[in-house]
Amino acid sequence: MIRKTTINFSIAFISLIILLAWLEPVSAGDTIAQQPTVAIPTVTGTPEGVTATVLLDQPDPVNVRSGPGSFFDKVGVLSPGQKVSVSGRSAGGDWVMIDYPGVPGNFGWVYSPLVYISPGELPIIEPPSTPTPEVTQTINPTLAAQFVTTPNPTRLSTFTPGDPLVIPTYEDTFSSSFLGGIPMGLIIILLAGLGGLLALFSFIRSR
Repeated sequence: MIRKTTINFSIAFISLIILLAWLEPVSAGDTIAQQPTVAIPTVTGTPEGVTATVLLDQPDPVNVRSGPGSFFDKVGVLSPGQKVSVSGRSAGGDWVMIDYPGVPGNFGWVYSPLVYISPGELPIIEPPSTPTPEVTQTINPTLAAQFVTTPNPTRLSTFTPGDPLVIPTYEDTFSSSFLGGIPMGLIIILLAGLGGLLALFSFIRSR
């Protein structure tokens, strides 16, 4: 019986303490926090307006670059099926500018044939300046001079005409010394007559 009375007394004492704490007046410097009675809007990742969706048949992620061209720096990638908001396009329409938080300007450029673009008007965006290569290759003039040769002019040979062709002439010394000054025609007639006489002699003898 005494134990039951002790338990009841403890419960009553604790209840009294809770009641006094609830009835304690609020000081002037204290403020009571009020819970909001309306729903707080939450930020979602769903893009609005014109969107670009990476085609699912892409075997690899699509590169996001700092400008409309493959010579611009790569700043990120998009996975197949990923959807992002589109802010504009290049003059030729081959590249589109997308919202890409986390990079300078919070935008990037994607090659348009690799994504599906939803219908809508897109403004033409002036592309950024072409990036300058970090390392500019220079040629050492001293080293280059060792491989530069100046050809020496070669004088062409001049044409020198040869000596005139001399055709030798031969003199028939035998006939001149043997026949003297007898004309060649007369010798031929005499030989022909001698031959005719020999032929006539042979004919008469054969009869």
